[in-house]
Amino acid sequence: MGETNKKYLHPDLLIIDDFGLAAMTQAQAEDFYEIVSERHLNSSLVITSNRPPQDWITLFPDPVMANSALDRLSHHAHHLIMEGESYRKKLKPKTTNPSTPKGAS
Repeated sequence: MGETNKKYLHPDLLIIDDFGLAAMTQAQAEDFYEIVSERHLNSSLVITSNRPPQDWITLFPDPVMANSALDRLSHHAHHLIMEGESYRKKLKPKTTNPSTPKGAS
């Protein structure tokens, strides 16, 4: 196991935000699988994604690895679906109308 991956195995809670924005390379998929399988039943993992979980299989180059990772993720999982407009959109600063350019009447 690589040194980089070891630090992701120890926290009580690991949060992976925006999972699945792009398909994974083979190395990324292997690292992700290793993290999921090592943390399975030992510590908590929160994954946020704009994709539904049924679309996650296509993010892996190897469907067998994808199914194995997703099986571990779904075991004892709580699946929360949040609908509605993004909080980022709601919290962004309101824009004001640009002022009249200098010299204009």
